[in-house]
Order: sequence, then structure tokens, then C-alpha cells
Amino acid sequence: MASAAEQLASNLNFSAFSKAEDLKKRIWFTLGALLVYRLGTYIPLPGINPAAFAQAFEGQAGGILGLFNMFAGGAVERMAIFALGIMPYISASIIIQLMTSVVPTLEQLKKEGEQGRKIINQYTRYGTVLLGTVQAYGIAVGLESGNGIVTDPGWFFRIATVITLVGGTMFLMWLGEQITARGIGNGISLIIFSGIVAALPTAVAGTLELGRTGALSTGLIIAVIVVAIAVIAFIVFIERAQRQLLIQYPKRQVGSRMFQGDTSHLPLKLNTAGVIPPIFASSLLLLPATVAGFANSGGNLPGWASTLLASLGHGQPAYMALYALMIGFFAFFYTAIVFNPKDTADNLKRHGGFIPGIRPGERTAEYIDYVLTRITLIGAMYLIFVCLLPEFLIAQTGVPFYLGGTSLLIVVSVTLDTVAQVQGHLIAQQYEGLIKKSKLRGGKKGR
Repeated sequence: MASAAEQLASNLNFSAFSKAEDLKKRIWFTLGALLVYRLGTYIPLPGINPAAFAQAFEGQAGGILGLFNMFAGGAVERMAIFALGIMPYISASIIIQLMTSVVPTLEQLKKEGEQGRKIINQYTRYGTVLLGTVQAYGIAVGLESGNGIVTDPGWFFRIATVITLVGGTMFLMWLGEQITARGIGNGISLIIFSGIVAALPTAVAGTLELGRTGALSTGLIIAVIVVAIAVIAFIVFIERAQRQLLIQYPKRQVGSRMFQGDTSHLPLKLNTAGVIPPIFASSLLLLPATVAGFANSGGNLPGWASTLLASLGHGQPAYMALYALMIGFFAFFYTAIVFNPKDTADNLKRHGGFIPGIRPGERTAEYIDYVLTRITLIGAMYLIFVCLLPEFLIAQTGVPFYLGGTSLLIVVSVTLDTVAQVQGHLIAQQYEGLIKKSKLRGGKKGR
């Protein structure tokens, strides 16, 4: 009986999809835009010796360059025109978001609705250009310091590199906005998603090759696959989990009629901070290692610094402990930035809503903050578990676990969001069909 119902539902969804011409156009547009992005990751930066750069990058792949290379879809490894990726835009967005809670002018703009949001988005674009310019200039200077990487060093190369890399980032930002407006899903997230997933077949093939040559046992590979599937299912469960607070609205009288009070729910996500805490923690931990690695290449690193650098390597206890502490800190910090219990309580009070048993106003804000703190603790523990598990597997088994905790969270979250948007378009298509049918029937009856 259940299987028959599921089959009927799938047939209805397939039928709705076959008739959803607008959804098909959106999907094709999204795929075409992502294809353009992938092609751009293979266009090299002018004036670079690819062989010399590949040799230099190999020694720094385990640092922050490796993390950026993963988010940029391999463009850093090839030093392509999209080497900066979309990370300057994400960094600028986070900085502006943090500033809205401390700068009164930005906070006021945030409350002005669509017009204020447009101004904030414009500030974010300016911040993207500024951050991208600083990072691109740093990359140009770093490339010139390498042995034989730049064929003709000088100011012309630096200016050309800054213009090319910043232009690539701004193009990706525009492409992401076009995907969001004319495609399906969040464009910026899908660009990062496609960059991570693009290297997955190569990583899987490499792991299978290790199993074929006997470097890894078949049982170990199967066990890792089972663990990966279990972790993905766990991520899906937690990402969709919510703590719903009951909101009640009083009875109201309209004219001579008395309307019963309504009830609704205030959903609080278990993981309100999303993937930001692991990204921040990874960047801060890998940045000193990358800088020390460049310094060590010239033999300028003292002995104590080399020892400290080794203790902060992947799989080391000090690295895992600091990683866990930073994830926990940023989970609470970013949740406090993006969700303000006082504003939520004020909005409820303004619309006449209240939590049963809790006085409106400040007491409601305290109660929401209390609940949010408890579920954020669970969310932080979840993030720590998901991010440290791959590190533990790599350290104990030696399996090249390509999808780390951060990338795994991004892939699953973006997939869930995109699937939800596809389902939303299908439901809207079905509603439009029902409305058209009802209008036709009503017109026939009128005749």
C-alpha cells in the first residue's frame, strides 16, 4: 500500500516536471552558467610558468592554498583567471553582516526593507573589489618571489594580475546573481558546490586505484564508504531539524464578529550558523601554517617555530583541539550575529503574538535566547563531530578522504536547498494548473 502511494507520488512529480517548461529553462540556464564557470577555471593567468608554479603549489597544498583551491574548483592549482574564486565576495558579505550589528547606520539600513538591502548589497560589492584587489596584489607579489614562476616580473605583471583576478571574481559574483535570478538555487552556493564536486570523480578514482594496487584494503574502503553515507544521512537530519516555539495570537474582533486567536510556530534551526564556523576555523588554523611554510622554504624558520608548525599539522592532537574550540566559538558568535532574540521578541509583541506562559517583551527575548543557546550547543557539537571525523579517519587509516567536514557540509546543504527550490517550483506549477482548470470550469458553468 505504501509502495503504491510512493509510486503514485513519483508519477505525479514526473508528470508535473514534464509540464514545467519554466523550471526546465531555469535548470538548463543553471547548468550552462556552471559550465562557463568550469571552463574559466582552466584559462591560465598570463605571464605564468605552469610547471614552476605546479612545483611550488605542491609544497603548499596542505595549507590555506589547498583550502582555497577546493573552494575555487582547482583554479588555484592551475592559477587560472578564477583563482580568487568567490571567496572575496563571501568574506565581504560576512564582514558587512558583522558590521550591521555594530554600526548604527548599517543597522538602520537593514531595517528599511528592500531599498536598504540594495544599498547594503552595493557596499558588499565595493568590499569585494577592495578585498579582491588586496588579495590579488598579494598573489602577484608572492608569485614574483617564487623561483622562475613569473616570466617577466614587474609592475606590468602585478597590475595585469590584479585586473584579471579581480575581474574574474566580479564576473563570478555577477554569474552567481544571474543563477539566483534566472536559474534554480542560490548561485553563489552552487558555484562553490560545483567547484568541490568537480574534483570528486578524480578523488574516488585515486582511492580505488590505491585499493587495486593493495595500498588500501578493500574492507577499509567499503567501511569508509559506509561511514560517509551514514555521515551524509546524519547531516541531512540535523540540517533539517528545528526547535519550534509555539506562538499564540489573541482573539480579535472585526466589526461585530469575533475571530478565534491563531497559533503558529517560530522555527529555530539546530544549526543556525551553517557552514561559516568551519570555514573561519579552517582559515585561521591554516593561515599560520601557510605563512610558516613560505618562510621555511628560505630556511628562515627557527627551530621552535618548526616544532610548533609540526604540532599544528593535520591529524595532530593540538590541531584537532584548536579546530574544535574555534568551531564552537564561531558557532555561538555567528549565531549571535545573525539572530537577534530582542528583535524577534519586539516583532512578536508588535503583532500581538506571545509565547504561552512567557510575558511579552524582555522576558520573551530572554526565553528565546535561552532556547537558542541550548540548541546552538547541540549544533556546535554536531559541527565539531562532522569536521573532526574526516581528520580522524585520515590520521588513523591513511585514507585520502577528499570531502572534509567543511566541504561535505557545503555539498549536502546546497543539495538540500536546491532540491527544495525545485519542489517549490513543481508545487507552484501544480497550483497554477489547478487554478486554470477551476477558472475554465467556472466559465463553462456561467455559460
